[in-house]
Amino acid sequence: MNEIIEYNPQPLNMVVENPVEQKDNFIVANTEVVSLEHLKNECITPMFTKDYEVTISHFQFIDEVQKSIDSLMGDLKVAEPQIRVSHVIKGRIPSAIRKPVKELLENEKTRYYERCAFTIDIPEFSNVIADSKLSLSIGGVRAYNQENLYSTKSMEKFKLFIGFKNSVCTNMCISTDGLLSSVRVSSIDELGSKAKELIQSYEAEEHFNQLKSFADYKITEKQFTYLIGKLRMLPYLKKEQHKHVFISSISDSQASNIIKDYHLDENFKKEDNGDISLWNLYNLLTEANKSSYIDKNFERNVNCYEFVKHLENALKNDISCWYLNLMS
Repeated sequence: MNEIIEYNPQPLNMVVENPVEQKDNFIVANTEVVSLEHLKNECITPMFTKDYEVTISHFQFIDEVQKSIDSLMGDLKVAEPQIRVSHVIKGRIPSAIRKPVKELLENEKTRYYERCAFTIDIPEFSNVIADSKLSLSIGGVRAYNQENLYSTKSMEKFKLFIGFKNSVCTNMCISTDGLLSSVRVSSIDELGSKAKELIQSYEAEEHFNQLKSFADYKITEKQFTYLIGKLRMLPYLKKEQHKHVFISSISDSQASNIIKDYHLDENFKKEDNGDISLWNLYNLLTEANKSSYIDKNFERNVNCYEFVKHLENALKNDISCWYLNLMS
């Protein structure tokens, strides 16, 4: 049996009465929800223009990862893929080239999506942190804008990740070791092998324990205010200062959302005295990160994880941290 299955000997069963209506907004920025069947039957597949070689389609990518997961999960139930796409590329079939737009029939239109992200959950493989149920989640990203489709066929780039999804807010919790940000393959089989390697090497218990430790540390309202101010100062630091500072990927607009949610979020807002745990802060960060585009979202998600680890280390060891006033 694979090591990953041994992590949670008493899995929690999640009963989804109406999975069609279940909302899973793991990304919200400029994306739309599509089905696997839509990608398979209603979307064309781009090719490398100089040699007419076809690319690996979004459908093939998701389908192959799903097969890899099924082969490793034994009797555990594997949920259907949750898929988000963006940047639609529209076209027409040759016979409809001169038709006015309003006269185009559906079968005369073509489309594919430049960017695609998906997650596949294993809801029985779960545990709880501070009343939040976390389930194992595996997924990937394909962004054709990162390929040179105007050249001859070459190794194609994908991203694969494994981590936990917070069922309270559908925030993704991904560690550095759970993300392969540049998987280069020349075939579907290679892609499946890479997915299996990532799943089998993932240290689920170690990652979960690190996430759980975030709940053991808190910052005060003054420290939170100081941290937000520092996040907003970060883009204006001189380059020579960067080597002394952890570089967060949180944007100014995302920082504004974190401030709002610090006060208003039903699940992760501040305590009555203004204190907030690093676990709640982490979820405010990953919630704000959902506004990042598909091709950068999961790298920035990992950055949130490393950022909170950085804060935890400062609090735990009482060491200097540019983002925290530890005298507060």
